[in-house]
Amino acid sequence: MDGPDGELPENVELPENIALAWGLRDRPSRGPKRSLSLAQVVAAGIRVAQAEGLPAVSMSRVANELGMATMSLYRYVPTKQDLLDLMADTAYGPPPRPRAPGEGWRPALARWAEANLVALRREPWIRHVPISGPPISPNGVRWLEYGLAALRGTGLRGTERISTIMLVSGYTRSWANLAADLAEAAARTGQTPDQVGQHYWQHLAVLTASGPYPAIHELLTEADDDEEEDFDADWRFGLGRVLDGVEALIQARAASQR
Repeated sequence: MDGPDGELPENVELPENIALAWGLRDRPSRGPKRSLSLAQVVAAGIRVAQAEGLPAVSMSRVANELGMATMSLYRYVPTKQDLLDLMADTAYGPPPRPRAPGEGWRPALARWAEANLVALRREPWIRHVPISGPPISPNGVRWLEYGLAALRGTGLRGTERISTIMLVSGYTRSWANLAADLAEAAARTGQTPDQVGQHYWQHLAVLTASGPYPAIHELLTEADDDEEEDFDADWRFGLGRVLDGVEALIQARAASQR
């Protein structure tokens, strides 16, 4: 962030992993010339994660993918966590288009949230990368910028805009984790998620048939009349309720300033 006079703050030394991510420190000051780019190293790590899952990603495994000695890999990335952060940022990709002129904050933020979900589904291993701090890598900062831009002019304070972004992205990540976990559990049984869900309701009906579970009985009766369950519709319903809360705050803030 710029200083109060619009100047970059002085005496701020970027950590090596952040400088690497932004391309501000791409070559070691000493040692032999490197034969690969940092992007090639990160791409190799992503290939391993995609093919074998995140637990398979190690410095030795990625080095083997690149045909180099493990110690040589440390000349590109200082630690495995740095490599994972770079992999996640690269695989996540850039954010969707920013809020367009005349577009409301709510559809813009909903589109931003849905793009988050798409990225997590496209590269499900990302959800297992430990979050090491606030967004600071290139794509992460762009996602933050576009999310905050969707909330410009809403009357929300800075801390509230940040909290809204955390709330929406946290809900989306939690949903992506739930959906992926259920899909993986279904795959282990040789069933589809829809089949597992159908069996769950059947089992629940049998187990609660003679017990004091009136709310569940009511739900099961209504479920018989509902159309086929749509997991994405459930996600959009939850997102809508999150945005309802944000909208209520925006409207209350506007009313208090009249």
